[in-house]
Amino acid sequence: MSTNQTNPIKYYRFLFLLITFQIWSQATNETFLFAQDIESKIEKDTLPWRYQSGATEYSISQYYKKALQTWDKNGSRIRKISNEDSLYFYSFQPHDAQDYIINRCKSEKIIIINEAHHNSRHRVFTASILQGLYDNGYRFLGLEALSDSLVNKRKFVVKESGYYTQEPQMANLIHLAIRIGFTVFGYEATDGSNGKEREKQQAANIAKIIRQNPGSKFLIHCGYDHAIEGTPGDKSWERAMAGRLKEITHIDPFTIDQVAYSEKGSVEFNHPYIQMAHAEQPVVLVDQNGKTFNGSATNDQTDCRIIHPITQYIEGRPDWLWMNGIKKTYPIPRHEITDYPALVLAYRKKEYEQEGIPADLIEIVTPEDPAFLLLEKGNYKIIIKNKQYRMINELDIRVK
Repeated sequence: MSTNQTNPIKYYRFLFLLITFQIWSQATNETFLFAQDIESKIEKDTLPWRYQSGATEYSISQYYKKALQTWDKNGSRIRKISNEDSLYFYSFQPHDAQDYIINRCKSEKIIIINEAHHNSRHRVFTASILQGLYDNGYRFLGLEALSDSLVNKRKFVVKESGYYTQEPQMANLIHLAIRIGFTVFGYEATDGSNGKEREKQQAANIAKIIRQNPGSKFLIHCGYDHAIEGTPGDKSWERAMAGRLKEITHIDPFTIDQVAYSEKGSVEFNHPYIQMAHAEQPVVLVDQNGKTFNGSATNDQTDCRIIHPITQYIEGRPDWLWMNGIKKTYPIPRHEITDYPALVLAYRKKEYEQEGIPADLIEIVTPEDPAFLLLEKGNYKIIIKNKQYRMINELDIRVK
């Protein structure tokens, strides 16, 4: 071979690397990614919190199981309980969490409920209680994740509304709240503060809205330990947001933890209480005196903890995504997909053009994979993208 000829092996290797780089470059500009591209990002990431951020990215692109499994790599451990813990647990009786909270809220002014940022199930549960809370007088929904002063006028979130609001179930939560009649607001500290100062600023921002609307009731949706009104896990906080809000307003909030007893990516890491509850729906435990279960008898962190059952999957999709029949199964016409794998995204009418967030999305790897979306009644624009994130098809549909 002469020196001015190209080595075919080196050429094809270079071509492969070039194509891979082009796909990767395109993917980094995308919000919703193929699972393989998220996995590649995690592998290349050298930061200690790569599994935390990777789990969140899986969540945003609706890979629920992968999000849980990736979070496990942060250091999930096997939980054990004592005989004393078991006896205390069994002194309580399970109540449907949705019904209990809606009934309980009649006598409350502020409800604070948390989420794990990588777990979209928590957002779906909060969405499930919105109508009941509204019927009982709640008119404001505060969200740590929201930074968008125009959302109530626009009536939906866009890509610039926040990071966690890019996740479709969070976007659906906000969309539903506004549609029902809630005024939604963000309350995050805006100066970059963390730790103690962040907790204080979050509480102050919420308290300001409460003072401006003295006759109203409030639902506050936050992350992790911000819902703690008692002793926080991080002692340097002194008080978490919920505790600070209680001090400022002199109103005792009803605080709900969804995180402690939610399933992990691997069943071995699930808290024993999940199995012991034998629940098919999320439950809150209540004893004969009306006391709610929040862990041990000495735990003062929150008023109660929801026990979420282990997810059942229907053709690969979590059963709770149907929201007890509110969402309908929309089969994607196979002839509309001309290239695999494909990313299929469903946007509410006119929201795609305004950088809105899809109501649902799914990756379809092969022609044999289940191919359906879960959508409420309404009009949608379906966008189909190939592995290079190029749009290969779009169609307008109506879900009846």
